[in-house]
Amino acid sequence: MMKKVIAGFAAAFMGLGVMAFAAPGSPAIAGSAASQSSHASGQIIVKFRDQSAAAGVLHRHGLSEGQDVGSTGAHLVKVPAGKELQLIDALSRNPAVEYAEPDELATASTDDTYFPRQYALQNTGQSFTNTAGTIVVAAGKADADVDAVEAWDLTSGTDIRVAVLDSGVASDNTDIALKVVARANFSGAATGEDNYGHGTYIAGAVAATGDNAKGVAGVCPGCKILDGKVLNDSGIASSSGLVNAINWSVANGAKVINMSLGVRASRTLETAVNNAWSKGVVLVAAAGNGGNQTKIYPGAYPNVIAVAATDNKDAKASFSTYGASWVDVAAPGANVYSTFPNHPFYLGTQNGRSQGYDVGNGTSMSSAIVAATAALAWSADPVATQVSVREKVEETADKIAGTGTYWKYGRVNAYNAVR
Repeated sequence: MMKKVIAGFAAAFMGLGVMAFAAPGSPAIAGSAASQSSHASGQIIVKFRDQSAAAGVLHRHGLSEGQDVGSTGAHLVKVPAGKELQLIDALSRNPAVEYAEPDELATASTDDTYFPRQYALQNTGQSFTNTAGTIVVAAGKADADVDAVEAWDLTSGTDIRVAVLDSGVASDNTDIALKVVARANFSGAATGEDNYGHGTYIAGAVAATGDNAKGVAGVCPGCKILDGKVLNDSGIASSSGLVNAINWSVANGAKVINMSLGVRASRTLETAVNNAWSKGVVLVAAAGNGGNQTKIYPGAYPNVIAVAATDNKDAKASFSTYGASWVDVAAPGANVYSTFPNHPFYLGTQNGRSQGYDVGNGTSMSSAIVAATAALAWSADPVATQVSVREKVEETADKIAGTGTYWKYGRVNAYNAVR
C-alpha cells in the first residue's frame, strides 16, 4: 500500500495527503486524494525480528522475500492486489514479525529578472501582474522576508548539497538544472524528468542561480541539488520510495534533505529519518496545507523540522497547518515566485502555472526556504553538527506577535542563522 504524500505547494493548490503542499483558494497542484487508495497496490512493508525466519513465514502465506527498503531493515514484499490489509493483519500476529504496514502513498510546502517579485528573500513593497493577469502583492510588510540578501554578504552556501525529494528537477530550466549534481528516480515513472512541476518549483527556491541576469535566485544560490524523484508524473509517491531516496541522499553527501510532501505515519519512514539524522543530516518537511492542527509526516517526526507558511504581511498563511506542539518554524509560502519546467507539465495544465517561472502557494515552498536556510548555516560553520545547525535555524527565527500557538519558534531569518 502506498501512503499519500502531499507536497506543501500542491496542498496550497489542492489540499492534503502525501503530496506537494499547495493552499486552498489557489489552483490545486494535484488532484484530490480523497478518491484514491491511501496505499500502494500489490506491495507491503515487513520487518522481521528474526531475519532467518523471514523466508518460512512469508512462504506460509504464499509470498517471497522482497527487496530492502533503504537501510531500515524492512523489506518491500509483493502481495496480491487487494490483499494488502489482510496480509498485514496476518503477518502482524506472527512473533517473528516486528511489524507489517502499508506502503503508503504520498503526493505533492540580485540582477535576476524576477528578483523584485521575490518578497520572501527581500521585500521591496512592490506588486506585479502575473501571467494570468492577476495582481500579486509582492511585499506588504518590511519584515516579512527571511533576510536572504543580508545573509549572502556572509555566505551563499557554496557547494553545500541539499537533497530535494520531490517530482524531479526539470532539465530544461537552466536557472536550476545546472545546480543538480546527481539524479535518481524512485517514483516508478518512466523517466526522471519533472513532468509534474512541483520539484522544479521547490529546487528553484532552494538554489536557483543568482546574479545571472535571468529568472530568480534561490535562498542558497551557491548550493548544489541532489535530485531524488519520489513523486511520479501525477504527483504521487510511495513511502518506500521516499525511504530509498532518503538513504540515497545520505550516501551522496546531503547535508540537508527537503521533503515538501506529506504522508501517514510509517515506522519504516521514521526509521529512515532517524538513520539520516544520526548520520549528521538536517531534515526539513512541510507541515501541510489543511488550515488545521492535524499532524502530517515526516514533518511531525521529532528529528524533522516541521514548517508552516506565512504570507507577505508576516502572518500565518490562511491555508497553513499549524500547532506549536509539533510545528517548529514558519517561512514565506504565499504567492512565492520560483522556477518551473520549460516544457508542458501537470501543474501547468491543471492550474495554469506558466512554463519557466511563476508563483505558487503552500508549505512546500516554506519548507524549501527553511532547508536552504539550514544549508546557509552549514556553509557559515563547516564544523557544525546537525544539532547545532537545527538550533541556529530555529532559535534565531523572528518572533511574530500573535503566532505563539501556531509554531514553536518563529519565521526563519537566514541572516540571523548564519551570523
